[in-house]
Amino acid sequence: MKPADAHSGDVVRRREIRSFVRREGRMTEGQQRALAALWPRYGVEKPDAPLDPARLFGRSAPLVFEIGFGMGDHLFSRVVDEPERDFFGVEVHRPGVGRLLSRAQAAGCGNLRVACADAVEVLRDWLPERSLDEIVIQFPDPWQKKRHHKRRLIQPEFARLAASRLKSGGLLSLATDWAEYAEHMLAVLNAEPALRNEAADGRYVPRPATRLKTKFELRGERLGHAVFDLAYRRV
Repeated sequence: MKPADAHSGDVVRRREIRSFVRREGRMTEGQQRALAALWPRYGVEKPDAPLDPARLFGRSAPLVFEIGFGMGDHLFSRVVDEPERDFFGVEVHRPGVGRLLSRAQAAGCGNLRVACADAVEVLRDWLPERSLDEIVIQFPDPWQKKRHHKRRLIQPEFARLAASRLKSGGLLSLATDWAEYAEHMLAVLNAEPALRNEAADGRYVPRPATRLKTKFELRGERLGHAVFDLAYRRV
């Protein structure tokens, strides 16, 4: 396989503008211990060639890829509730990674792998085409200021890349509580011919049963923030 795909040049150029900022924050001693002790079991480093998911997990199972899992509440809930699926999460916030690994170890989860890396680079360089059954993106940074819109993760180049990594019929599911970013997502993703909006009216879908309401979302609801869910199938 080529290192990126037919649109790799576009995506490579965009990676000069990252969609995230590393905000390390304070790690607790428990998070530090978990990260150090459990990384050999759950952590994934940059490979020399695209990963083989069956080899990575030791079995062949549907694979879910979550971008920016934060403190890991949503990802952990699905790892536990869906043992028949494998989950690969990417997050640059190491305290969140340490917390997730600690919880996964305590629950005896074997269907989780984690990377601390740029999720776009992982999609582009680490994963083969048509290898994912689902891509999950929960509340990505909306980069509210207009001059920062170029930093947003959801761009036409990303839509093409994500579609290329989904299996036929695979699902791209997203959520945001920023109305203007939700409209931006709709415009970008509805324009991608390899993706079909699951909403009959081409707009938003009800909250999926698999999407746990995190403390962040509950706080937003108390403040009157609407949450917008989007779902697309690979065609």
